[in-house]
Amino acid sequence: MRCVRILRLFVVSVLFVGSMPVHSEEPGSIEVQPNDPKLAKIVLVAGSNAFKPGEHEYVAGCAVLRDLLQQTPGVFPVLALDWPKKPETLTGAKSVVFLFDGGDKHQLLAADRMAQVRKLADEGVGLVGLHQFVDVPKDLGERMRDLMGAAWEKGHSQRAHWVHKYATFAEHPTSRGITPFEIDDGYLFKLRFVPEMKGVTPLLRTVSPKAAKQELNDDAIVAWLYSRPNGGRSFTFTGTHLHVSLAEEGYRRFLVNSILWTAGVEIPKSGAPVSLSSEGLNKYLKSAPKVSK
Repeated sequence: MRCVRILRLFVVSVLFVGSMPVHSEEPGSIEVQPNDPKLAKIVLVAGSNAFKPGEHEYVAGCAVLRDLLQQTPGVFPVLALDWPKKPETLTGAKSVVFLFDGGDKHQLLAADRMAQVRKLADEGVGLVGLHQFVDVPKDLGERMRDLMGAAWEKGHSQRAHWVHKYATFAEHPTSRGITPFEIDDGYLFKLRFVPEMKGVTPLLRTVSPKAAKQELNDDAIVAWLYSRPNGGRSFTFTGTHLHVSLAEEGYRRFLVNSILWTAGVEIPKSGAPVSLSSEGLNKYLKSAPKVSK
């Protein structure tokens, strides 16, 4: 059965890459601010260094998330590339979503960006870290734990790629309307959490099918919420490696519900609306690179 699932995901991925547009559509509306202060502004910060077509598509991923968030009344998503260029972009934000590389390429290592995020956290702004966001140098681990509740630590934490079907979800508003979904993803796991997991609500656990001990303990946590001591809210999911995963409705709703929670936006009982066509999924992808002859 596992081989059949992997084959099915492989076929979907091939069809997905094959359907990529020859010319991608620009994400548009970069750092356009809401005119109505009553709207909940959610800023999405996308890295621009895609790994290869379909992987680490940070701009395309954030552009699709923006389109999904726009479906919730009262929400105004703002897309920024690499880092906000306009000083007003982060002002008044209810939540900020980060999707870019971690480690030595981490965007927070430049200039005073860590201080900017720390200021947002102190003001109670919601924070969302996707994929590699919690992967920082060890000397910044404590700061990341203060922000997100956990950090990836070299020499202790791990990363790997596998297929998993998520069929059960935490008893929490962020789980409203989520249907089971199966994704092939790259995860950061075995993380260093805050002492006693205080303020942490695990959402998703998974282990590699190749693991000798397949225990869904705290080392297997790959998505969680963190209620920060000052009342601010954070959400982290260390997946989001493949853009094709957004084709799964349950996966889309899981992400959007959790982002809305960090912004303090009420999540509908049936979950956030997340309609997405195949054209809408693929339209922001970078064109496949030309092969040199």
